[in-house]
Amino acid sequence: MKADAASAKTKRSSRARSGSAARQTLSREAWIAAARKVLEKRGIAEVKIDRLSKQLKVTRGSFYFHFTSLADLRDGLLQEWRDINCAPFWAMRETHDVDGLRFFTAIVHVWVDEAPFSPLLDLAVRDWSRTSRKLAREVKDMDDLRIALLDRSFRAMGYSPDESLVRARITYFHQIGQYALSFKEDPAVRRSYQPLFGEVLLGPLVQEPGSAPRPSEMKAGRRS
Repeated sequence: MKADAASAKTKRSSRARSGSAARQTLSREAWIAAARKVLEKRGIAEVKIDRLSKQLKVTRGSFYFHFTSLADLRDGLLQEWRDINCAPFWAMRETHDVDGLRFFTAIVHVWVDEAPFSPLLDLAVRDWSRTSRKLAREVKDMDDLRIALLDRSFRAMGYSPDESLVRARITYFHQIGQYALSFKEDPAVRRSYQPLFGEVLLGPLVQEPGSAPRPSEMKAGRRS
């Protein structure tokens, strides 16, 4: 009997150690990844410790092994957004001697390539910002930066300041609108339309139907 009891105790102890090891191997990044999926699908109000613990099949104690609070997890989510959706644009801010067309193409490819940019995360953080003035200011600052970069590309192509700003806004509002509508399209089809989108967004203003030269006809990236 004593031998059986000792054996059972050993098994329970082994299972406890195994469970503890499993909890400790669940990284901070794994929690953030799970929270991000909830944020993107259901919004920030549904990012809750109990929900995530149940989903990940761990205890609340496992959460507090990596985070001090729910606010700490939310900070991790925002840092994820900054790292993948903001950093590429911050880097472009430091670009010197801009070639307008190449700069425009580089900006657009951040969105189109989605590597690592995430449209779902961008939209989710925008929705989240409606509940936080501080975050709303940060999202606005990022919007302003993205538009400013586009404006810079159009100016470098030779457009006037006013026209550059309007073109930048049209380009950006088109991109954000596509996300807001949850517009889905086969990647191959989207790529096939890409040159035409460029022709439309970059083309000179039409004075008479059929009179405007196409961007491919423009010399040295400037209006001829």
